[in-house]
Amino acid sequence: MSLVCAICNEVPEHPCISPVSNHVFERRLIEKYIAENGTDPMNGQPLSEEQLVDIKVTHPIRPKAPSATSIPAILKSLQDEWDAVMLHSFTLRQQLQTTRQELSHALYQHDAACRVIARLNKEVTAAREALATLKPQAGLVAPQSVPASQPAAAGGGGEPMEISEQVGMTPEIIQKLQDKATILTTERKKRGKTVPEELVRAEDLSKYRQVASHAGLHSASVPGILSLDVCPSDTNKVLTGGADKNVVVFDKNEEQIVATLKGHAKKVTSVIYHPSQSVVFSASPDATIRVWSVTGGNCIQVVRAHEAGVTGLSLHATGDYLLSSSEDQYWAFSDIQTGRVLTKVTDESAGCALTCAQFHPDGLIFGTGTADSQIKIWDLKERTNVANFPGHSGPVTSIAFSENGYYLATGAQDSSVKLWDLRKLKNFKTISLDNNYEVKSLVFDQSGTYLAVGGSDIRVYICKQWSEVLNFTDHTGLVTGVSFGENAKFLTSAGMDRSLRFYSL
Repeated sequence: MSLVCAICNEVPEHPCISPVSNHVFERRLIEKYIAENGTDPMNGQPLSEEQLVDIKVTHPIRPKAPSATSIPAILKSLQDEWDAVMLHSFTLRQQLQTTRQELSHALYQHDAACRVIARLNKEVTAAREALATLKPQAGLVAPQSVPASQPAAAGGGGEPMEISEQVGMTPEIIQKLQDKATILTTERKKRGKTVPEELVRAEDLSKYRQVASHAGLHSASVPGILSLDVCPSDTNKVLTGGADKNVVVFDKNEEQIVATLKGHAKKVTSVIYHPSQSVVFSASPDATIRVWSVTGGNCIQVVRAHEAGVTGLSLHATGDYLLSSSEDQYWAFSDIQTGRVLTKVTDESAGCALTCAQFHPDGLIFGTGTADSQIKIWDLKERTNVANFPGHSGPVTSIAFSENGYYLATGAQDSSVKLWDLRKLKNFKTISLDNNYEVKSLVFDQSGTYLAVGGSDIRVYICKQWSEVLNFTDHTGLVTGVSFGENAKFLTSAGMDRSLRFYSL
């Protein structure tokens, strides 16, 4: 029997076999190779000395080397070695050139990053100075000391002012709400039933595909994006709230984070982008509502309107007031310019936690969802419950009013979406989803033409026909937020898989 080592091509003195590649080796050579590389030399698979299997053979007789028998064989051996050295040298030169290119690219990126950081630091300083100048004009309350007679005190270390005092709905506020509602109603009647020419058509919408996915906005240690909103005046700005307690402002075009806002003690479950100011709002189970400056990257103030976790937020059409719902069974109406709670109401007969809240487009009525599957419509001026919509069989998870103010879409933990006619106060359509489908987010586009549903997947329906025109299953976790861009030019979504995704043609 003749055995030849796969490394030296000679008969081994101590032959062994590798179970990884089934080749025979001289033990001292393969042990040295494993010590240096840790792999099988034939196929590169991991190999250890313990895996080698000795081959028991009679003491081999080495054949006489050809190099000892003829001069041509010696010359051939030398030529082969020279060729091998030249090939190895060529490979090393190639590796050196590649390494030089990578080093040059890395140095260029480092230099560019240093320049960007220096520019951003300069811009942040300028923005903070501008914010300090404009804050009194904007009517936003800056961090300051609060007299002892007031119920809240400013926290140490530059904490924003925390206000929980109720000051009531004054006639001036009620008149302001009425005037705004009149203007909005008039504008809506002027628009009539015409659809904006720029609005994406249903046949084009059905061709939407995922065009971008960003997974690095929130911490990976506590994964999950729980809320989403798009800036109405600049739909390139996207706002997210995460399970990592942070609020993030993301620029869609630049594909980079504009601001990361930290301050909540628990996860962020609701976020809103102000339509005309560089201000965002967030709510959390830590029972606080925070107002943030995007340019300054800091918390302007904390509104403590509730005694338990805040479950829903909605901004009034004036841009001056916030509606919030809570597990403490109350809804609250707060002035964002002063940070004060104007009124706080509960339905004592229901005695159930509120799960979500949303203003009607006119701002004089709003809807709340409850943990016992009820949808309640409230009159803001009178602070009274004016209508109830029973029909769901699980906690209500999301509600949304259409732009024309006629329809209300509601979702609950019963795998269905119900459409309600606010003029006739009845349910006129129920969209039954798959078994165990979880509805987490409902939103109409700005024209009221499309309805998007986020949950176990993403579905888009065309209103009036209520037929499905789009379905996305790209998320690997529950979809917790979905929103349309201007004229439905794109769709964005966020989910428990920690990703923010964009869809368009």
